[in-house]
Parts: sequence; structure tokens; C-alpha cells
Amino acid sequence: MGNVPRHLAVIMDGNRRFAEHLGLEEGSGHEKGKEKLEDMMEWCTELDIEVLTVYAFSTENFKRNSKEVQQLMELFKENFRKAAEDERVHENEIKIKAIGNIEELPEDVKESISYAEEKTKDYDNYYFNIAVGYGGRQEIVHAIQKLAVDVKTGELDVEDIDEKVFANRLYTSDFPDPDLILRTSGEERISNFLLWQSAYSELYFTDVYWPGFRKIDFLRAVRSYQDRQRRKGK
Repeated sequence: MGNVPRHLAVIMDGNRRFAEHLGLEEGSGHEKGKEKLEDMMEWCTELDIEVLTVYAFSTENFKRNSKEVQQLMELFKENFRKAAEDERVHENEIKIKAIGNIEELPEDVKESISYAEEKTKDYDNYYFNIAVGYGGRQEIVHAIQKLAVDVKTGELDVEDIDEKVFANRLYTSDFPDPDLILRTSGEERISNFLLWQSAYSELYFTDVYWPGFRKIDFLRAVRSYQDRQRRKGK
């Protein structure tokens, strides 16, 4: 099939509009979206895409109504534990990691995250990153704060700070930058997602709501990526 992205990042947008379109309750959209994420993980392993990073919950999402936020937190709590027990995760040796300001999450969600990360910590075949409580600007600020502390304590000289040193302070320091960023639902923006890392990423937008995203839609996105010439500014 040609070169596939080594790292695919996905902005999973449109759960609520999907539910509204079908006359369902808002929560049904999030539940369907969760099921679609399981499909996406499987599709990526089939094409040997090594790293999948998904935007599950932004820092701005905390401002939504409390009922919806609580429902999403319950889904995260359940789904991190479910992923940790998923046979496909262990068969394919997929390492699960949550990225974002995890400390802001409820205690039971943090416990589920820890459980999933611990159960998969020794895997290095594929990587599945879930951005929860994540904001790209906040990530950059946190990286700057870490650098400032290292300079203050004498562990780092200001003159030694370069792009690589900075990137090593980001949540995604263990991974290559995304080759392709895919967003569903028709919106054409990256919404504070992987701002530093996306400097040379290819972007792909589709009108399909996330819960209705099909394998054929996924393959079209990958084919679009394969048809492009990545110059990275050269």
C-alpha cells in the first residue's frame, strides 16, 4: 500500500452532532465514539501504523456542562481499564499512555490510567496515546517551566536550549512528531492539539462525524497522505 504514517494523530470530533442528527441523547454519541476508537486502534495495527495519538478531552472541555463532563469522566474510567484488559492490546503489544495535565482529572480516572499504563508498560510494538485534559498551549507552558527549573538549579545552561532539548520536555517526548493529523466532523482547525509537534504534519479533514467514521474513510485519509510530497519546508 506504500508508505503509511508512522504516527497518526486524530481529532475525534462530532460525537454530539452525530447523536443530535440521529435524534439520540448526547451521551449516546460519546458511547458510539468510544466504540469507533476501538476500531481505529485495530485499523492502525492492520496497516502497521506504530503510533496513534487521539484527542479525547481538551482543557477547554472542562467548561462544558457538568453532567456531560461527569459522563465523559465515567467513560474514561471504564475505558482505560477495558483497554488494559483487551486481548488485542496484549496480542499486538500496544503500550497505552495518557498525555495531558493528568493531575486535574478525578482520582478514579487517574487510577484507571495508572492501571492501563502499568499493564502495558513493557510493550514497544505499537503505542496508543490518549490526550485527556490536554491543551497544546498548556503543554508548551509546562515545557518552558521545566526548562526554567533546570536552568535555575544549574542542570542546564540557557545556551544549551534548542529544539531537541525543548521537545524532550513535552508530553510526547518519547514519540516522533505526527506524520498525519486527521480531523472528523467538517471542522478545519487543530484546536490547540499538538501545536509544537504539528509544524510539518500533513492535515486531513473529513465531513464525517467521528462515530460514523468508517474503515473506507480511514483508508482514504491514508491514501491522501501517500499521494502527498512531504518537503518539510525544503
